[in-house]
Amino acid sequence: MDDDLVAKYAAEAKAAMDAEAARRIAETANVEEDHRLRNMALRDLVGSEHFVPALVARLGAVRAALDGHGGGIAVTSAHQTEAGLDMVLDLTGACLSCGAAPGTLEGVKTDLEADEEILRIRFSSALLETFDELGREFILAHGNVEFVDPASP
Repeated sequence: MDDDLVAKYAAEAKAAMDAEAARRIAETANVEEDHRLRNMALRDLVGSEHFVPALVARLGAVRAALDGHGGGIAVTSAHQTEAGLDMVLDLTGACLSCGAAPGTLEGVKTDLEADEEILRIRFSSALLETFDELGREFILAHGNVEFVDPASP
């Protein structure tokens, strides 16, 4: 019985958070442009000025956190494989060293890897240097993301 109640409250909280995130994104995003970008093939956009906006357009609720806190993402590397794009990303702006960054990284990874064109999302190991020692330990232990040297494939 208690597990059912906890699951019910968790589902309600998630629904409320998703609705609030959608509302915030709708306030700042260009709906038509996002739709256009989501329908473009990422492989055709790699290296263009539209690549990062197309990635951002594919983000879910985590986009509200990025937009609302003055942060963003940058592509360190993007390699096209037969199975899809293999990318290394960085956070930009206020997202660097933010206490919520571990959740943001995981949200970006989850949302982007849900796209059929994207094989894998990893993050630049340089991001780890923006966190204090406790933050680094936490994100490495609980972040559910992988950090790599941007120079390595």
